[in-house]
Amino acid sequence: MVTFFVAAAILVFGYFVYAKIVENIFVVDPKAVTPVHTKADGVDYVPLSDRKAMLIQFISIAGTGPIFGAILGAMWGPASFFWIVLGCVFAGATHDYASGMLSLRQDGATLSEMVGKYLGPVVQMLCRIVMIALLVMVAAVFTMSPADILTTISPDGIGRWFWIAIIIVYFGIATVIPINKLIARLYPVFGAGMILLGIGMTVALFTTGAINQIPEFQFNNPHPAGRVIFPYLFITIACGAISGFHATQSPLMARCMNSETGGRDVFYRAMIFEGFLALVWAAVAMTFFWNPATGEGLTGLAAAGPPAVVVSTISFAFFGTIGGIIAIICVGIFPISTGDTALRVARLTIAEVLKIDQGPIFNRIKVSAPLFAIVVVLLFIDFGILWRYFAWMNQTLAMFTLWAGAVYLAQRKLNHWICTLPAIFMTFLTQTYILVATEGLQLDHSIGIPIGAAFTLGCTVVFVKKCLMTGKSVA
Repeated sequence: MVTFFVAAAILVFGYFVYAKIVENIFVVDPKAVTPVHTKADGVDYVPLSDRKAMLIQFISIAGTGPIFGAILGAMWGPASFFWIVLGCVFAGATHDYASGMLSLRQDGATLSEMVGKYLGPVVQMLCRIVMIALLVMVAAVFTMSPADILTTISPDGIGRWFWIAIIIVYFGIATVIPINKLIARLYPVFGAGMILLGIGMTVALFTTGAINQIPEFQFNNPHPAGRVIFPYLFITIACGAISGFHATQSPLMARCMNSETGGRDVFYRAMIFEGFLALVWAAVAMTFFWNPATGEGLTGLAAAGPPAVVVSTISFAFFGTIGGIIAIICVGIFPISTGDTALRVARLTIAEVLKIDQGPIFNRIKVSAPLFAIVVVLLFIDFGILWRYFAWMNQTLAMFTLWAGAVYLAQRKLNHWICTLPAIFMTFLTQTYILVATEGLQLDHSIGIPIGAAFTLGCTVVFVKKCLMTGKSVA
């Protein structure tokens, strides 16, 4: 329990203190003219209040990511708490704020355009490839996971593919219509609902006494299969700690904000809320399946089934039949907004590259149709495999974003270390993972880790020589 409260205190520190530090480093100009005032088009550039934009940003970045990832990451025990909160405060929320402010100051540019400006055309092309692949995977993941959750409470005869079909149709509509017709009206409600669900889970931890069963941090690895913490924990829990996907979503709200002063709430604090959600679900998962008295540790969590089943089990145990059904519906429906906004950003990115005007609805449909076809194909891949590739691409995209933020700050002789240090860590993490993981080259850790470290050192040297010493971009 003490470990949990220490972790929660770190999130509070991030919300009230570090957020202000990051904002001061970026030198916010309350009088700066934002793109919503210079490029208003009634489709993607539509003015929104900061509160509404923050709730939309939150529900767009959250989905089931901080729930499913936290449940899977809970198998490493309380170590997952510290990755969630330290990653969230010092890397994830800073990453989200940097991407949002860079887009806000560049007419609402998409992530690949920002990366291209500061890291050069080669990295920009790599970023576009990873970004489009990630966005399509996000759409597939947030089609499958809500469908799996809703299936757990559906009557006989209504299975997974029924819900998948409904979600895909919804995506088709929401992706192409103007942002103020559906997203701006409905998604703030979803965002508030997801926050309330997290609060409800927190209250249940106390009222059921489960708060006393949360395990304390230990130096031995409690993972049932003995899987080492680095790099696997840091890839498994992406959403909730740091997620490159968020940088793809930030331009959506950057195109709708009236002032730079809203950035702290819309980008940084929205990520803190996601970290809170992940922390609570990781704690809840552990209280259900941690039994150190019998020496079983988290073997029960490993045997409980996929995350959707775990969510269903926990919801019914905490809230009873009616409350459990409501909670499951919330966890199933709210995250659908993430898949929809992912496809929306993919459409905008492709249109930006191919110079296709997104005013006419036929052009929006023309760009979106192939994306939906790919999503349907991905639905036939095992969820566990899809999640691991999704998580790795997620963290790789975060690496690109953080390096771009570091260059931006260094060029202006500002404190670039708030982006540089997490960029170095994420480079080491992502490269090591793809070298040693089953989904990658499957090298032995004694080989993969030194190679990952050498690659990271090379990236850092390039940054220092080309950016810090000359004041230019890395390009």
